[in-house]
Amino acid sequence: MKQTEKDYNNLHLQSRKAQILTSISHLLEWDQETHMPKEGGEIRGEQLQAIAGLIHKERTGKNFANALSKLIDISSGDLVSKDLTDPQKAALKLWRRDYVKDTALPDEFVEEFALLCSQSQLVWRKAKQDNDFKSFAPFLKKVIDMNKRKADFLGYENHPYDALIDLYEPEMTTERLNVLFTGLKAPISDLVKKISNVEQVDDSFLFGQFDHSQQVSFGKLLLDGMGYTPTKGRLDFSTHPFSSSLHPNDNRITTRIHPSSLMSNILAVLHEGGHALYEMGLLEQHYGSPLGQSISLGVHESQSRWWETRIGLHKSFWRHYYPILQSHFKGQFSAISLDQFYRGINKVKPSLIRIEADEVTYPLHVILRFEIEKALIGEELDVKDLPEAWNAGMQSLIGVKPTNDSEGCMQDIHWSMGAFGYFPTYALGNIYAAHIFSAFEKDFPEWEKRVSAGDLHFIRTWLNQSIHQYGRQYTSYELLEKISGKPVSADAYIAYVNKKYADIYGI
Repeated sequence: MKQTEKDYNNLHLQSRKAQILTSISHLLEWDQETHMPKEGGEIRGEQLQAIAGLIHKERTGKNFANALSKLIDISSGDLVSKDLTDPQKAALKLWRRDYVKDTALPDEFVEEFALLCSQSQLVWRKAKQDNDFKSFAPFLKKVIDMNKRKADFLGYENHPYDALIDLYEPEMTTERLNVLFTGLKAPISDLVKKISNVEQVDDSFLFGQFDHSQQVSFGKLLLDGMGYTPTKGRLDFSTHPFSSSLHPNDNRITTRIHPSSLMSNILAVLHEGGHALYEMGLLEQHYGSPLGQSISLGVHESQSRWWETRIGLHKSFWRHYYPILQSHFKGQFSAISLDQFYRGINKVKPSLIRIEADEVTYPLHVILRFEIEKALIGEELDVKDLPEAWNAGMQSLIGVKPTNDSEGCMQDIHWSMGAFGYFPTYALGNIYAAHIFSAFEKDFPEWEKRVSAGDLHFIRTWLNQSIHQYGRQYTSYELLEKISGKPVSADAYIAYVNKKYADIYGI
């Protein structure tokens, strides 16, 4: 074995240790949201604080630095050895990028931030339940202040928010998002207005009493059809549906059973299942390496929105699954045709809750959060004024106004987790998914026929081969352009929603 190969394998081994610790942290977080006893919150915070410190030390310690420096100059980013494959060269540059960012954050800051976020989530959960923003506000202010400090540690050129976005969507900036979202906002708002001026779709049959066990059973059936392997994944329940991956062979997703909304659980299962399939599709031999990690949260979100909307809200999908749904809920859909059902699940109606928003208004929910986050981090908005700013933004962008803060500015868990810079990736996910789908349709012009017959596995295989297998070898934009042959833009998404909803609403 050549020395370069030995050095690379040693670096991978050092990195894998940090990944193992990270998977333990994910397991603690998953348990906190699913099965942890209520009184376990305080010690869980200390556990997460301790593990965060260990992860940070592993990623920034002398052993890792020495192993990395044998292959790449940490200061300049120049490769020391040229005897490497292209994927290995990409991995080294990413290891170095991560190391530079990790070493910018002091150990005590990382531990303090982990403890604060664990405490903040517990306070948020109770505050949301009690509609008590005042009790959450002090913790939110601390989280924002620590995010500002994080941005200062990481460094930025134009706006402190740039440093935070880059953690979730590498190479993305506030300025680029401003341009992208400004171009998206007008055509989406215009489409919403056109739809509001015509006869509305009836979706009343989607609301009522639906047996809890049958909802769970149908959700598991959908996951099986997608290829979510039960021996490598679980389905549990939480306040806020999420996906957590410990390893390609250990994935945890959650859903919530809405007492009166059937599609809430179905779409959550498809969405989180899409996230999990991405993690399952990463190559196991690269676990602990950038080549065994997802590219970005924008690409991750493209996978969840792909399954939730491009497949799960398509008529061909329900040609197969609607009769099965009818058998699960006997008599409740006997008078509803497939066409009525399809139109119902695609109804466009401005609403308050992001995760339950229709496909057209969804990006507007994300744009609102982006604009508020940018203002909070840029010190243009104070925490005490957040509810008022949120309500005004909802009214302006979406045309609805919350009656309380639980359905307003406290509806999402992300800020209590400290995840500022995360929200824009949700809208990027829609844009990326549409961009990728245009290439998929060229490769499989008969895809609707296959999906109508219940065949979904070829979709997962295509995504594995086109996206998952590469890990972080390419940036988001590089990979999407590689797949489609076109630069990334919002054009495909805008064209998609305009065509689909013009057909549904006859506009």
